[in-house]
Amino acid sequence: MHSLTPSHVLIPFAACSAEAWLPALQTLPSGSDRPLSQLLQGMQLMQTDTRPAESLSPPHERALAQALGLASTDTPDGLLPWAARDAAQHLPASAGHADKAWAWITPCHWAMGHLHATLSDPAALNLDEEESRTLLALLQPYFETDGLTLHYLSPERWLAEGELLRDLPTASLDRVLARNVDAWLPDAPQARPLRRLQNEVQMLLYIHPFNDARELKRQLPVNSFWISGTGPLPATSKTAPPGISAPRSLARAVFKEDWPAYAQAWQALNVSELTQLLARQRAGETVRLTLCGECSAQTFETRRPSLKTRISSLFSPLRTLDVLKQL
Repeated sequence: MHSLTPSHVLIPFAACSAEAWLPALQTLPSGSDRPLSQLLQGMQLMQTDTRPAESLSPPHERALAQALGLASTDTPDGLLPWAARDAAQHLPASAGHADKAWAWITPCHWAMGHLHATLSDPAALNLDEEESRTLLALLQPYFETDGLTLHYLSPERWLAEGELLRDLPTASLDRVLARNVDAWLPDAPQARPLRRLQNEVQMLLYIHPFNDARELKRQLPVNSFWISGTGPLPATSKTAPPGISAPRSLARAVFKEDWPAYAQAWQALNVSELTQLLARQRAGETVRLTLCGECSAQTFETRRPSLKTRISSLFSPLRTLDVLKQL
């Protein structure tokens, strides 16, 4: 049974900066966090990764990239090679992807306000494969003008390859969702053609029949795209996650600002992933838990406590809320 469950659970948005975050946790029934608390009592802190909340790569992505061999602690901000990894896994080897520069391209909707644009969750577009491929074919000539080639990956995500993307820091979608896009757009000198391309695509889509058809179906228009996942793929990367689970339920609730759903997601995590991880730990296995906020990620690992440590923990047990507040 244990072989089917992950030995490392990585939880994005275990904490966040929203004012409603702490009150949401305080609505949890007493004792509902017992699996998390008991896990932490049998663990020691192995690593803390802290960067400003303005960093392009959020803590959970940095931690996951390191676990997969995609990055190290000194990898430059905004250069986690998610797109290069996808190219290596999903495109034919004959494409010669290893020497190319890659990025994720996400079709999206920018909600235009009086002062700025806010990035809406791309999942809300409900693009199907036919629509996404039609849109890709429509935009391909515009990207090719700047030496970029698009490859279909999924309805919500394409791959782009081209020299403009090499060593270009980009912001994760998880940093930008429901926020003003201006602070997160690439600002390196090499990004200027990409900013122009983005403007051209926005003007094209504003008047294009593609969005007229979506409007008839009462769907959000696709009016822009987001570039992310840039960076070179290191030779040490792994082709498959080594027993890692990174549940997205807390993240989805945060982006929707649905705090009752956030509390329910924490309860579900304690009942499912964390209870399973605790069972593996009690069976004598070494397991890992990474808790992530907006600034920090803390990774804990099973330890073999001394008698003195066990007695001490009985009188001063680790409070999970104190741990989460440090993220």
